[in-house]
Amino acid sequence: MLLAPNHTGLGRARSGGSVYARGALRTPVGDVPVHEGLAAALLAACDLLEDDPLAHEREHAVEVQLPFLLARNPAVTVVPVVLSWGDWSRTARLGAALAEVVRGFAEPVLLVASSDMNHYESAAVNAAKDAFALAAVERLDGEGLLAVTAEHHVSMCGRVPAAAVLHAARLLGATAAEVVHRSHSGEVTGEDDRVVSYAGVIVR
Repeated sequence: MLLAPNHTGLGRARSGGSVYARGALRTPVGDVPVHEGLAAALLAACDLLEDDPLAHEREHAVEVQLPFLLARNPAVTVVPVVLSWGDWSRTARLGAALAEVVRGFAEPVLLVASSDMNHYESAAVNAAKDAFALAAVERLDGEGLLAVTAEHHVSMCGRVPAAAVLHAARLLGATAAEVVHRSHSGEVTGEDDRVVSYAGVIVR
């Protein structure tokens, strides 16, 4: 299952949780089918989510992950979910539903959250703000992640997807999160005054 923020504001889901529940997603390197059975199970488990393909029409945060997933597994199937709320109450409910579905599903399920880290400040400011967020991630603290990104104005667009996945992972027995990479756009452009930063984290 691939969780991401809703950047566009599109969609009809009343609670702000939109699932692409049928069909496939097209990429330049191949189509990625939706796992329709898993999507149906998630929709049944969480009344915060709706089958809402409109929310996915111009959303990029799911699609940027698909080539990497295809490279790892050419037979991969996905359940794309985009979220547009910011509170812990709904995030915790979604995390619990994710854990319930994963625990009860007959096949192994990978949970992926898509997000940038801090946006459009200097590399030094981004590093400091990212550190606040990543410390909460390393503690598997979804609620803490939402709190610290609000307190320190960390513009991590996928903080809610990440928090939901962290909560689900804890409920499923995860005990550690490892930051395996962190970088920022200035490392490519050579300009450090206004960057977007990124991090890769593996939860076990």
